Amino acid sequence: MALLVVLFVLLALAVLVGANWYLWRRLFRDTTARPGPVRRGGAVLIGGGWVLAVGALVAERAGAPFWLQRTLAWPGFLWLALSIYLLLGVVVGEAVRPVLRRVLERRAARAAEPSAVPEPEPVPVPAKAKPQAQDPPASPPPAPAPSRRLFVSRVVGGAAAAAAVGTVGYGTYGVLRGPRVKRVTVPLAKLPRAAHGYRIAVVSDIHLGPVLGRGFAQKVVDTINSTQPDLIAVVGDLVDGSVKDLGPAAAPLAGLKARHGSYFVTGNHEYFSGAEQWVEEVRRLGLLPLENARAELPWFDLAGVNDIAGESEGLGPDFTRALGDRDPARACVLLAHQPVQIHDAVRHGVDLQLSGHTHGGQLWPGNLIAAAANPTLAGLERHGDTQLYVTRGAGAWGPPTRVGAPSDITVIELASRRA
Repeated sequence: MALLVVLFVLLALAVLVGANWYLWRRLFRDTTARPGPVRRGGAVLIGGGWVLAVGALVAERAGAPFWLQRTLAWPGFLWLALSIYLLLGVVVGEAVRPVLRRVLERRAARAAEPSAVPEPEPVPVPAKAKPQAQDPPASPPPAPAPSRRLFVSRVVGGAAAAAAVGTVGYGTYGVLRGPRVKRVTVPLAKLPRAAHGYRIAVVSDIHLGPVLGRGFAQKVVDTINSTQPDLIAVVGDLVDGSVKDLGPAAAPLAGLKARHGSYFVTGNHEYFSGAEQWVEEVRRLGLLPLENARAELPWFDLAGVNDIAGESEGLGPDFTRALGDRDPARACVLLAHQPVQIHDAVRHGVDLQLSGHTHGGQLWPGNLIAAAANPTLAGLERHGDTQLYVTRGAGAWGPPTRVGAPSDITVIELASRRA
């Protein structure tokens, strides 16, 4: 087993080094005529970016001083996102290179064709013409134009860099702007007529940490409150850090307002950040943690289970404890951070599971990986007699950037089939 781990690490390292060498080659070596400061600067940029990125990841997981986490997080995590789209850009550029080269070759061939217009005959010079004044010294010849290969490399490399910077910039703006509200109607067969139109604001994956702080938390709270929900469900991955470092950032959650209260279940990142301390902190802020527990509301049961990551601490999900003795004639809504928990929800007769965790992939083409690892990537789907809704989440983990997976806060409006 240890040998397999070592081989996997070596393979991953080889892929990473190879990809970055290829990136340096296409963006810096191939766009310069000879070795010099540009090539050296490119090597420093790529190498330094990865030093910052690894440093940011290690500092967060190791619980380094919070000032150090914040110092490394912005440049390090943004480089992670930028390197993905730089690499995609130069890979796409491989298809553009031969086309652009062929266009230039045809243009050069047309320019080299002999002109059909006859050249003018030379004008004879008188034999005894007086000598003319000397012409001024000729200006130095212009610098030779870059070769066709160099020109193509510069065009493709520049376009790849511009596309990557624009993509990451727009994706980062989308996160910092704050999540948008998404509204979804979910019919439940067991829901009584009196509960028709009941609204649950679902928010997940806020990921308060070294990048997204108190100001972002306030945007999330203001957006939720603007929907005037009957109930608020915070379904995990609230934070990336300790209560000591992030308690002030989470303080705005005390301002959440809903007729039937705000509820919270843990996500996997809470177990990296001190889950028990965070459960107590959100309770102090006025949210009601559902730790493998159930609240019997007037028209349906609201249950919550711990995240799977809690199993390492003996605090994993317990569906029997949360759902075992409930009245099956009542509708049941379950809060569970990860969509993969739907299989247990189906076995326990849950009507609707509300989850997050996937971020909708966060950075395209990460959606392909996330879709393969989860039964539902985002949105509403039916699994047997149970419906599963997965929100893409409000924040972002790692790079504060989303591409092809905009953040959201979802208002679920329950509909009674008896209405």
